[in-house]
Amino acid sequence: MVLPSSPFARAYVIGGGLIFVVALATGTWRFVTLGAAPSEGPLVEGLLINTLLFGVFAIHHSVLAREPVRARVARMVSPPLERPTYVWVASLLFIAACLAWRPIAGTLYRIPSPWSWAVGALQLAGGILTLDAARRIDVLVLAGVRAEPVQEGDPVARGAYRYVRHPIYLGWVLLVWAASDMTIGRFAFAAISTAYLVIAVPFEERSLRRRFGPGYDGYRRQVRWRIVPGLY
Repeated sequence: MVLPSSPFARAYVIGGGLIFVVALATGTWRFVTLGAAPSEGPLVEGLLINTLLFGVFAIHHSVLAREPVRARVARMVSPPLERPTYVWVASLLFIAACLAWRPIAGTLYRIPSPWSWAVGALQLAGGILTLDAARRIDVLVLAGVRAEPVQEGDPVARGAYRYVRHPIYLGWVLLVWAASDMTIGRFAFAAISTAYLVIAVPFEERSLRRRFGPGYDGYRRQVRWRIVPGLY
């Protein structure tokens, strides 16, 4: 791991990695707390505000990931700080969205034991899948601490990447949908975030196509499904 020589830049990069971890912890905390349905919380108002909150995060997450925007940010802050800047803004927006999430009253269903253990196993599988897929990309690259390596040619399908093209997103789907206590708040969180993934993936794959060239077309032919095998 090579950090910038400037003390300020080094602190900026390390701080981005730390805030990335805080954002993951905040998202986990928010999802756990949504398991207890509040006694009050209007449905329509909650859905509209929560969709807006997540939409602000989602717009940044997609727009700043586009290559022309990344190049412009790199010119503004210097290339080594482009990814850390993305991580800082995305993490802070996600934390803000989680903290401002509006409560919604009501519960859709509760799965009793022993079936709840099977659902919990699906969540555990989602967590393991997410960690393994992130490890294959390099967690430090995702957190902006390590520079993204220059990759050319054909993407190599390893691990879960042999079955779906975005296994981190599949892990997320398992984590948020495989809940034995599905409150309306949790359902809204799962539905809004999953809708974003479905919409964002085609744009993300356009960027990957520009990055890898025809090699990515070959990978898409090899691995048919984007997120959920047999469905999408």
